[in-house]
Amino acid sequence: MADALISIVIPGRNEAANLPLLIDEIATAMNGRDFEVIVVDDGSTDDTAAVLAALDAAQPFPVRHIRHEKSSGQSLAVRSGVWAARGDIVATIDGDGQNDPQYIPVLVDALREAGPEVGAAQGQRLKRRDSKAKQLASRFANWLRNAILHDQTRDTGCGLKAVRTEIFRKLPFFDGTHRFVPALVIQEGYGVVHRDVVDRSRRHGKSNYGIFDRGLQGAADLLGVWWLRRRRRRMPKAREITHG
Repeated sequence: MADALISIVIPGRNEAANLPLLIDEIATAMNGRDFEVIVVDDGSTDDTAAVLAALDAAQPFPVRHIRHEKSSGQSLAVRSGVWAARGDIVATIDGDGQNDPQYIPVLVDALREAGPEVGAAQGQRLKRRDSKAKQLASRFANWLRNAILHDQTRDTGCGLKAVRTEIFRKLPFFDGTHRFVPALVIQEGYGVVHRDVVDRSRRHGKSNYGIFDRGLQGAADLLGVWWLRRRRRRMPKAREITHG
């Protein structure tokens, strides 16, 4: 399993200035492993296409460019990357440089070592670099989510995750799925492991998500996931039995 292909999905919009260093850091972190990088360009209007073409030509591993014709949001960008993935495990990382790629192999190894009954490894940020207002809003949202969904995850907003591709593709999709991966993986009958990661400051550009937009949408999504967990039947693991 150590040599199985890992698909690293990077959702982003207008992150051309951040991508070269981020992908160089991924190359260092993943040295000796078989992997591909899939950048999902969510309707960018900057030089993302030219930057990715140059990176793909320069790197010894695939740097794939999936483009949305218009911006559709982070959850759809992650979904497009997951369905394009060729690896057995998908690792996700934000395109703004705040997530440190050195934790990708940590999460992948944690997932593999946990065995087939565990479907995801979730990063949980330490030393948050966001504004105090964002930190407080995120802390309250995580407390509320855990109180309602009992997913035992301190920080589902962290973009660093490793998920078995087959399981990722089974998760119900809605605009906000990426913030509820642990709860949805548990709903499918699999466990989740956690690893602490250290947050960094954004290098270039600005966030595409505001505190209040994200908070209001997150509250609606939370109610939706709560309803889904109450009403959706857990799919049984089925196998054919042959006789004779």
